[in-house]
Amino acid sequence: MDSQDRDVLATLQRWHEEGHHAVLVTLAQACGSTPRSPGAWLAVRADGLLRGSVSGGCIEDDLVARMRSGALFGDRSGERPFVLRYGENDESARRFGLPCGGVLELVVEPAPEADRLEELARRVAAGELIRRSLDMASGKVSLHAGASDDSVHWDGQTLISVHGPHRRMLLIGAGPISRVLAQMAPALDFAVSVCDPRDDYASEWNVADCPLVSGMPDDAVTDMRPDVRSAVIALTHDPKLDDMALLEALTTPAFYVGALGSLRNNQRRRERMAEHFQISSEQLARLHGPVGLPLGSRTPPEIAVAILADIVAVSRGIRLVRASDQ
Repeated sequence: MDSQDRDVLATLQRWHEEGHHAVLVTLAQACGSTPRSPGAWLAVRADGLLRGSVSGGCIEDDLVARMRSGALFGDRSGERPFVLRYGENDESARRFGLPCGGVLELVVEPAPEADRLEELARRVAAGELIRRSLDMASGKVSLHAGASDDSVHWDGQTLISVHGPHRRMLLIGAGPISRVLAQMAPALDFAVSVCDPRDDYASEWNVADCPLVSGMPDDAVTDMRPDVRSAVIALTHDPKLDDMALLEALTTPAFYVGALGSLRNNQRRRERMAEHFQISSEQLARLHGPVGLPLGSRTPPEIAVAILADIVAVSRGIRLVRASDQ
């Protein structure tokens, strides 16, 4: 659940407490290019006020118009969920600005259960990963503990969406760059923690909602148990600390493993790790070092932006040519 969808959940709860009626719209399936991924949420209030997004804007305008006309709510308040499709033909695709052949399939819940929304919000706030299952025939929602490899599922009968802290980030080093990353990364749906055994740095760490992990970096990586939604970034400039964490992280399924330092220092790091440790060339090739996109960054905030931009590209499967690849 990304930050925008968490906002939708909180807004739905508030609207319900204030006595407003609202529908919940989920992007169940998308064929072709779309700004949002399946599972994205949109809440539309009876008066047309909305929160969230399932497309680039035109679909939302049509949903608001449908809501105000009573086509989404009106007499539907006691009905089961239903499906709306956009882009099924050329006229629809042109009208809503969809790419050629693009189709969006939306699931509309006319009256999402307040108790289930409250339970979902409570469990997500507690750091749980939750699998939400909507039965189209009955309209009933069930909540189950999720797993790291869970994803959105839609077969026309059941809609399964995944909510909670999908992604985790472990930072090695409690310096200025880590401080900025720890503040920015939650907006990209990362639960962030930091490990730094150096007392001078650890004693000054006070970033809210970013716990300081005790112990040595390699132990912190092992305890984290990185999965395909995890990122490990070494930022101390001290090979005795960074290399320990990287060696451990590169053997895990973590989708992003990065290290601060110049191109030359990272090349030396690779040579050092290959010579003295049992690590394969394939594992070393997964190391993003120098970490981040080459934006000419100098200050901690600029470097943090470059790192997060690189993480977004990698998570979206975008291959960018960087100096270390040439």
